Amino acid sequence: MAQPSRAARLAPVVQMAEEAERKAAQRLGHFQQQVAQAQAKLKELESFREGYQAQWIDRGGQGVNGNWLVNYQRFLGQLETAMTQQRQSMAWHQNNLNNARGTWQQAYAKVEGLRKLVQRYMDEARRAEDKREQRLLDELSQRLPRQSPL
Repeated sequence: MAQPSRAARLAPVVQMAEEAERKAAQRLGHFQQQVAQAQAKLKELESFREGYQAQWIDRGGQGVNGNWLVNYQRFLGQLETAMTQQRQSMAWHQNNLNNARGTWQQAYAKVEGLRKLVQRYMDEARRAEDKREQRLLDELSQRLPRQSPL
């Protein structure tokens, strides 16, 4: 019974590495979505604050009482706190994304390295087979009776 080639013996290792790379790519995509959602939420908060400040300018031109001003400042403070927390959340998600990107890059490099190794093994096996065939042809040609020219 013939032994499986070195390339064939590596097939399960390549499959496992490809699966790990696929999972790393999925995690990378997940964290990219998380960062995009965090960015969108921060933009939404910033836009809301701008609108609220524009309201202050409009309202301020008409005159405001002390109670309205205290409520405005309290709400603006809460909004700033929410924006700070959202920036922290975005930084946390960005850190996860960066880590996931590094993990995926390592997994991808491993898969590519294994694929190149398998290709090298296949090329070596093909060259060895070509040499074996050439030796057989050479042996056969030497065994054939030589015909002398007339």
